[in-house]
Amino acid sequence: MGMLEGKAAVITGSGRGIGAACATACARQGASMIINDIDADVAEETAAAIRAEGGSAAACAADVSDWDDAGRLIAACIENFGKIDGLVNNAALFHLGKVWDLDPLAARQLVDANVMGPLHCAAHAVKPMLEQKSGSIVNVVSGAHMGMDGMTIYGATKGAVASMVYTWALELEGSGVRVNGLSPFGLSRMTEPTETYYDDETRAARVAEIQPAEANAPVIEFLLSDRAEGVNGQLVRMDNGDLQIYTHPALLLPAVHRESWTGEDVADAFDLDLRHRQVPSGVQGMEHGPVPLTSGYWSRVEK
Repeated sequence: MGMLEGKAAVITGSGRGIGAACATACARQGASMIINDIDADVAEETAAAIRAEGGSAAACAADVSDWDDAGRLIAACIENFGKIDGLVNNAALFHLGKVWDLDPLAARQLVDANVMGPLHCAAHAVKPMLEQKSGSIVNVVSGAHMGMDGMTIYGATKGAVASMVYTWALELEGSGVRVNGLSPFGLSRMTEPTETYYDDETRAARVAEIQPAEANAPVIEFLLSDRAEGVNGQLVRMDNGDLQIYTHPALLLPAVHRESWTGEDVADAFDLDLRHRQVPSGVQGMEHGPVPLTSGYWSRVEK
């Protein structure tokens, strides 16, 4: 028996790439899957491949950036399988470009797909999950939300999706519905824009570091399963054999306190204390987890 036996789940953008790999793996673990893509033929192709292996899957073409389409997608899971236990918000668009080359049309398209899509799908899915007092929502995020060169728009949208994980985990705590994130790393159509953005040598080096799409699937299998009980509000990454969790945004303690401040006081505080404690932008590693303080805040200590 697979670890997802009896579960029913939706993975958005699962007609191709990482989404398809995760949906196929979940079906092999016993889940009944709704395969979603904006392209009906692509969604059906992946669903048919799952059924050919003996799994349970149905296709639903829908544009998650549209509120009504997102509702129809979630309803398809309930209509086909009687319930919805899992939602993976994977569908997204990708864009590379410096901030001074901002393309407002691309920015709007990414916000609609990458931000509004997860909002729409989760808002529809969480209601039946709350009624059954169980469920798992997984938002697909990206290390780009921590800052990556050329990913102004994409990183901003994934930062919003990460924030949803933190907020929804708090809002749904104790309800039986868990919310987590997958930060995937894998070859897919999203790597195609690098063909024109990077030079040949840089592109070849970056592609050589990228793991196959299916390497991300075990994280989704786990997060949708009952084995993940108690795991809530976490961003999980699988990177070439390394399983990691992200820290959450946090205030660096101790603070510098004064009863009143002037601009000069702030400058002095940076010169004397804060300047050397600046955290670099970009993807960073940290050796230590959160340490609870009596004030109720969390201190993340970097060794």
